[in-house]
Amino acid sequence: MVFDNLIHKKEIPVTIGLFINPGHQSSELPENPFRASNRSIEYDSLNDAYARFLIEELIPELSKTYNISTSPQMKAICGLSSGGICAFTAAWERPDYFSKVMSHFGSFTNIRGGHHYEAMIRKTPKKDIKVYLQDGSNDLNNEHGNWWLANQQMASSLAYKSYDYTFVTGTGAHNGKHGGSVLPEALRWLWGDIKSK
Repeated sequence: MVFDNLIHKKEIPVTIGLFINPGHQSSELPENPFRASNRSIEYDSLNDAYARFLIEELIPELSKTYNISTSPQMKAICGLSSGGICAFTAAWERPDYFSKVMSHFGSFTNIRGGHHYEAMIRKTPKKDIKVYLQDGSNDLNNEHGNWWLANQQMASSLAYKSYDYTFVTGTGAHNGKHGGSVLPEALRWLWGDIKSK
């Protein structure tokens, strides 16, 4: 409904949402996609594998049915938790394809090296990506790291390199309650540079 309402009001461009659950190595799907066996491998790894999966396999299938823009300014990628770092990694690795990224309580912690982004952003030439970060002060704090602090470090690094970014904070935990409540505003901000027709 959020997409439909914003598109109808011409506040964001016409959007096709491609929603993907992570792979699972079993004949039975897990009750919760956050428990899929391949989730961490697919989402938390700092490489271009997931971006290539989207660009080379899934999006070409969609293109057989729908007219999809070739402009990176017309493509955004979003995720929650490990999906948040996955979205950032896809845009980081392929800014020529995804120029907009939205991360809700992204796992920029040491699950598979995500804590390195803080320094990588500072030491790498600026990439042409627009970044929306969201997190809450009651997010996870465990053996992998502190999500709240990690997202603050991401915001600090993006600011240091003068990225077009915003960091929306609250008191939420590791769930979609706060992110869901600000989703319309997040989408308006992310697509604010595109005129809707």
